[in-house]
Amino acid sequence: MPAETPEPQLNATPLIDVLLVLLVMLIFTLPIATHSVRLNMPVGDLRKPPAPAVRLEVTYGGDIYWNGEFIESIEALTPKLVEVAHHDTLVKVSAENRAPYERVAQVLAAAQRSRVGKLSILPVAER
Repeated sequence: MPAETPEPQLNATPLIDVLLVLLVMLIFTLPIATHSVRLNMPVGDLRKPPAPAVRLEVTYGGDIYWNGEFIESIEALTPKLVEVAHHDTLVKVSAENRAPYERVAQVLAAAQRSRVGKLSILPVAER
């Protein structure tokens, strides 16, 4: 006569514990997920064209380009930055992947000294 193998039984207690924890987590997170904050955002004039922007690029060799025009030095760049600072123009600064950090820092410092109010740092320049 063959020996009887015991019948496996499922222990549901750990499964119920996990379900209860998930239920409690759902109860806590549901009010946060459905909560909304109403904000009165300013609306601009849609007919008004966007403000002009200047693209300032720093290349791998440390060269500086102002809207595609080569700039010899930081000293030559400063008057241009002062001029756009008075007109409240956006200056978009971008640097190539391996551009010297020191040169990029000099350009940003020159913009700060010139009191450029609108400055944007763009991702890697594409050439």
